Amino acid sequence: MKFFVDTADVNEIRELNDLGLVDGVTTNPSLILKSGGKIAEVTKQICDIVSGPVSAEVAATEYSEMMKEANALAKIADNVCIKVPLTLDGLKACKAIRSDGRLVNVTLCFSANQALLAAKAGATFISPFVGRLDDMGIDGMDLISEIRTIYDNYGFQTEILAASIRTVNHVKQAALIGADVITAPPATLKALVKHPLTDKGLEQFLADWKKTGQTIG
Repeated sequence: MKFFVDTADVNEIRELNDLGLVDGVTTNPSLILKSGGKIAEVTKQICDIVSGPVSAEVAATEYSEMMKEANALAKIADNVCIKVPLTLDGLKACKAIRSDGRLVNVTLCFSANQALLAAKAGATFISPFVGRLDDMGIDGMDLISEIRTIYDNYGFQTEILAASIRTVNHVKQAALIGADVITAPPATLKALVKHPLTDKGLEQFLADWKKTGQTIG
């Protein structure tokens, strides 16, 4: 499974990338706003840090304007992945952008039928929003499972990018189902390493080592 970090905070991306935990980055207008920077500048900084796909989202809702924005975003760096919404215009843009050999992330997916359309349009990634479905009392992981089955049934190459990941359990469930990628906030990715028994065991080892009076090296 690939790990994408869902943020536009350059410092957090650099930290996780140095740990070897980042295969790509996802951003959106809300994250760009939070970063306080210009989209082109922030995206370029991220692309300079991460070698994998960096999703940068169009803000337009009509096809022709989406294409203009996609062309502008694609010029930022070779690893920019154009992010488009799951609308008819977005799917049309996806098809056109993919025909030019560029990566496309189709976002705001909330149903298996939508995911099927995105795969038909040739999307590189489909982003089902797990957490937002959970907020409505719907198990978001059921959607991941449905998409996995459909894509496997027909050999679609579109990668399932589980988004709106909020807990470490979401990550585990997505991995068990077979999502190709998860994108999560930095705090969630860092929390994957945590377990109370690990902390307790390390504390005991260090206490015992101190009693030996030894040093290494």
